[in-house]
Amino acid sequence: MNVSRIALAGGVAASTVLILAGTASAHVSVQPEGEAAKGGYAVINFKVPNERDDAATTKVEVNFPTDHPLASVMPQPVPGWDIKVTTSKLAKPLDMHGKKINEAVSKVTWTADGGKIEPGRFQQFPLSVGQLPEDADQLVFKAIQTYDNKEVVRWIEEQKDGAEEPESPAPVLKLTAAADEAHGAAATGSDDKNAAADQSEEEKTTASESSSSSSDNTARVLGIVGIVIGIAGVAFGVLAGRRRTA
Repeated sequence: MNVSRIALAGGVAASTVLILAGTASAHVSVQPEGEAAKGGYAVINFKVPNERDDAATTKVEVNFPTDHPLASVMPQPVPGWDIKVTTSKLAKPLDMHGKKINEAVSKVTWTADGGKIEPGRFQQFPLSVGQLPEDADQLVFKAIQTYDNKEVVRWIEEQKDGAEEPESPAPVLKLTAAADEAHGAAATGSDDKNAAADQSEEEKTTASESSSSSSDNTARVLGIVGIVIGIAGVAFGVLAGRRRTA
């Protein structure tokens, strides 16, 4: 009986840990479709899960970083949601394709218009963004999630090095190496392949020349041997004729 009670208690404790862990990990996040390369453009998705059992998400606000402003932000339509893009004037203009940009997107807001994120569901909100900064490894977006019971969850806490994940972490977009660097690496690999191919062709040519030279030498030797045998045959025939005459 005691063993059964201990096993039951252990199972309940384990289930509680798993439930809490699942709840803690279900936060607003951002991921690129493919890669988000420095200096380039990317399509990114904000994934918003519903963490409540008795309320639905009806509004999502995403605030854009001010230290690395993004001038081009285009939302993809999401059925059942109204989208508003807010821009703000920049303290320092951006250079973009040879033009001075004085404003950048500061916030994008999705408001339910017939749709909502029900309990146990999630919704993705896609954006095309650029030009991504070349002097940063990541971008931090602070998000605010509002439920239909007026509850507001602020996903605004930044992760600190060496610290545990905060309770309400802000979505972080990781940036990859610039496209030029990737192309450079590919070009280096291509050069190596071309060099290897050239070396292989050179080895084939050398082998062919060596084979041809060897064949020529063999032909010369056989020719000389044939001449010697021919001379010997003639000499033998002459000697044989003389003996018969004598």
